[in-house]
Amino acid sequence: MEDGINSWPFDYVLVANRGEIAVRILKTVKGLGLKGAVVYHAVDAQSVAAQMADVAVEIEGTTPVAAYLDAEQIVAVALSVGAGAIHPGYGFLSENSGFARACVQAGIVFVGPTPEVIDLMGDKVTARAFVSNAGFPVAPSAIEDDDPATFVERARAVGVPLLIKPAAGGGGKGMRVVRDLALLEVEIERARSEGKRYFGDGRLYAERYVENPRHIEVQILGDAHGNVVHLFERECSVQRRFQKIIEETPSPALTPQLRQKICQTAAGIARSAGYQNAGTVEFVYGSGEFYFLEVNTRLQVEHAITEKITGFDLVHEQLRIAAGQPLGYQQSQIKAQGHAIEMRIYAEDPAQGFTPTTGPILKLREPTGDGIRVDSGIAEGLAITANFDPMLAKLIVYGADRNQAMALADKALGDYVLLGSKTNISFLRRVMNHAAFKSGDVHTGFLDANPQIAANPALTKNTLEKLLAAASLATRSMRDEADAVLDIHAAMGAWRN
Repeated sequence: MEDGINSWPFDYVLVANRGEIAVRILKTVKGLGLKGAVVYHAVDAQSVAAQMADVAVEIEGTTPVAAYLDAEQIVAVALSVGAGAIHPGYGFLSENSGFARACVQAGIVFVGPTPEVIDLMGDKVTARAFVSNAGFPVAPSAIEDDDPATFVERARAVGVPLLIKPAAGGGGKGMRVVRDLALLEVEIERARSEGKRYFGDGRLYAERYVENPRHIEVQILGDAHGNVVHLFERECSVQRRFQKIIEETPSPALTPQLRQKICQTAAGIARSAGYQNAGTVEFVYGSGEFYFLEVNTRLQVEHAITEKITGFDLVHEQLRIAAGQPLGYQQSQIKAQGHAIEMRIYAEDPAQGFTPTTGPILKLREPTGDGIRVDSGIAEGLAITANFDPMLAKLIVYGADRNQAMALADKALGDYVLLGSKTNISFLRRVMNHAAFKSGDVHTGFLDANPQIAANPALTKNTLEKLLAAASLATRSMRDEADAVLDIHAAMGAWRN
């Protein structure tokens, strides 16, 4: 076989996830001639993933999310259907070392890093200490665990601006930016309170805050034989509430020399950790300098743009590595061509603070054509609920260069039809056409600095009148009035002039 595997050590792969990532993983699993199983909560019984899988097993929980977080129940399902491997996707249990350990103990292959590496990199404080001790760049910082009694004093010595962060968790929760040291102790207590509330862990660390930084991440792959490579970088600076919205590769900010340096640093960190399977090393970048941020020990939401520029199927590579195969290629053999952009399609209202929205999917028409890929977990007739994260799909475009990719992105967004729930599609199109984005001059505070992009554009009087007329004629009472025949005309019968 092309991948060097004549016989897979597992026949069934259970996808312990839902939505677009479950569909995306199943496509590769089934394309390799393997069987694909999924777990689903009752609210997902008619989902695309459940209908697509060879086997779909219902799981239960006090809430839908709780069901997908029930490691014991999911391992039991895998054993019951004879699944020899579990792919966790992203989110839910994907970075849970206890789940990875439970899979191994049950004799099931966990498609991801070892539990020990997840433990090492899953805690931000542990990961930072490891990376710093290995000689890689981290921002000046103060770690509470080093000496809790002097934490405030050491944080003050780092200077402002200062970023206070919980040691556990992610997604921007609990993070506080301090620009006035007089407020340092107040902000520390606020961050500690939020850390306890969101993660059950009040431990903190403080690091120098890079004003208006870029968020650069590097895709890495490692096998069980000590081989590690990178698959270049992704720029993820367009964010709202510390959550990514648009990603692209290559980054428009990096020179070839800096690209090589940051990618080699990421591979070096992974190599030092004995990393296996797919992962992402994340950095903050500004003024020509970059600092280690964290490692995501899983497949990233935005992995598709890396696939477009390198030609790799990352899920295929994950399965090969999980099956014990060596990478089979060296860094010099991995090439990147063209430019790819991913836009996350959310059920949310940007004009109302990106508030999640719900509703039935009345009409769905996804864009198609050369250079366009849509990873989606929804279908016409299904409903968008508030049970899960509001991301519905990902629109990925690929062009020979950045200008071509941006033009294709604008066209594809214009062709995207999703009726029944408000989405961020029009908002994404406004971002794509913003002068700063077009020039590549963005940073993690870009949307906060340009709130007008999220606001609904003003309607002209002519457009407003047309919309009101269309809405009126769409109601039964108004249509009945418009179509009614006056009595005097009806009395004329079939008379003609």
